[in-house]
Amino acid sequence: MSLYQGVFKRDVHIAFKQKTELLQPLMFLLMVVTMFPLGVSPSPDTLQRIGPGVLWIAAILSSLMAMERMFRDDFQDGTMEQYVLSGMSLAGISAVKVCVHWLVSFIPMLVLSPLLAMFLNLTFDMYVALLATLLLGTPLLSLIGAIAVGLTVGLQKGGVLLALLLIPVFIPLLIFATSAVDSAALQLPYYPQLAIIAAMLLLALAIAPFAIAYSLRVSQN
Repeated sequence: MSLYQGVFKRDVHIAFKQKTELLQPLMFLLMVVTMFPLGVSPSPDTLQRIGPGVLWIAAILSSLMAMERMFRDDFQDGTMEQYVLSGMSLAGISAVKVCVHWLVSFIPMLVLSPLLAMFLNLTFDMYVALLATLLLGTPLLSLIGAIAVGLTVGLQKGGVLLALLLIPVFIPLLIFATSAVDSAALQLPYYPQLAIIAAMLLLALAIAPFAIAYSLRVSQN
């Protein structure tokens, strides 16, 4: 347990040490959400209709900006190689690093979500559905994204390849998340969509740490 605590503390320290990179995804999210209505329409009805999709697309794109650094520092300074050679549970270490990524990248977005929902004229029911999809869906973004990051961590300028790999994979999550908020807007039950997202998250929790560990071993060879 002390080993995992050390990995957790190290990753948190590195994340907050690089404050510019830490703020970039959040600033990108705010810019997209604030500028999108200016390019489409400031009408409250229009904003309410497109708001959930805008927020989720901005969340996905901003998460891609933060994912590239998930294993970058460990790979560059040789720490990842030591993890692989030490015989420690690489799946456990990967799970800790994904947890840190989610806490650092998505908790600020969840904190700002009420303000963004008000800006996009979402009703209270729509915001509750949006918050539920974010709580279930953003950990899925981190888990699935970490697999692709592990495969591309050794490449120079792998950010474009990372986006090409992940954006198609995130489309089902985007569809179910926005569908849940649309159902809430129509006063319809949205629990089936949440159940599907939760099932995807549980599957990712069971499989992703081992897939991440395998991808990191492949990158070290």
